[in-house]
Parts: sequence; C-alpha cells; structure tokens
Amino acid sequence: MTTASIEFEIPSKFPAGSVFKVFKNFPDLAPKVNPQVFKSIELVEGDGGVGSIRLFTFGDDVPFTSGKFKHDVIDASTFTFNFTFFEGDCLMGILDSINHHVKIVLSADGGCVFKQSVIYNCKGDEKPSAEVLNFEKELYVKTYNAIEAYAAANPEAAY
Repeated sequence: MTTASIEFEIPSKFPAGSVFKVFKNFPDLAPKVNPQVFKSIELVEGDGGVGSIRLFTFGDDVPFTSGKFKHDVIDASTFTFNFTFFEGDCLMGILDSINHHVKIVLSADGGCVFKQSVIYNCKGDEKPSAEVLNFEKELYVKTYNAIEAYAAANPEAAY
C-alpha cells in the first residue's frame, strides 16, 4: 500500500485550550462558517466522542458529495484529535482511508500552533494528484481561519 500526505501549521494568538475547545465543536461550526465546503456534518453513531461516526455532506466548492469518518482520538490533556475517513466518494475510488492527525501545541507567547497532518492510504499504486493535495490543504487552512475568526467574533457561541 502506498501513501500520500500533506501537513500544515497555523500559528494562533489564542491559548491551546481555547483552540482545542473550538475545534471540538468543528461539526457544528464548519457548516456555519464554510457552507460552500460543508453542507452538514451529522452524528450517525455514538455520542460524539471516541468511536463515534459522522457523515460529512460536502458543499458545491468540493468535488465530492460525502464521506464518513470515525473519531479515533479526542484528548483534551494533549490537545489532540485523530479521525479517519473510511467511506464515501471523498476516497476518490483510489483510497482505503484518510487519516487526520491534529495536535495543538503551546507557543512561548501564550498562543499556540495548530498542526495537522493528513495521510492518504492508497488501495494500490495510484495516489491523489498534487493538484488534489494542494486543493485539500488550502481548504483545511481556509476552514481553520474561518473557524478561528468566527470564534473570536462570537466567543459565547464557540465554546
């Protein structure tokens, strides 16, 4: 099995705990702040914690319609989220799964750094194109920025 991956880091002026809390609400916030990418994110199994499964319905700006993912890790003590897409056309017919690893790291200035790596686990030798990987990386960065801006403007709604 071959893999492809993308990584990015985004510095934030907000404390790691605050960013973690906001991103714990990603399923509710993403469709509000970026509806052209996320039409809806529905809980289909579980209570929202580790092991829960969610169905993403993507918006018009994304070349996919849906994908299911499972929460693998939600750890407030290490500010870590891991989740795996395992079903849907977001796997492009060439992937077994897509693993997302998010870690929010404290920075010396009292803020933090949001770090995300995405690993595309391919069925065979075919990998997502560089164009697809760049598109997805830009989408993740734009979504992060939109959620952070929303949380800054609406602190009562974000936490």
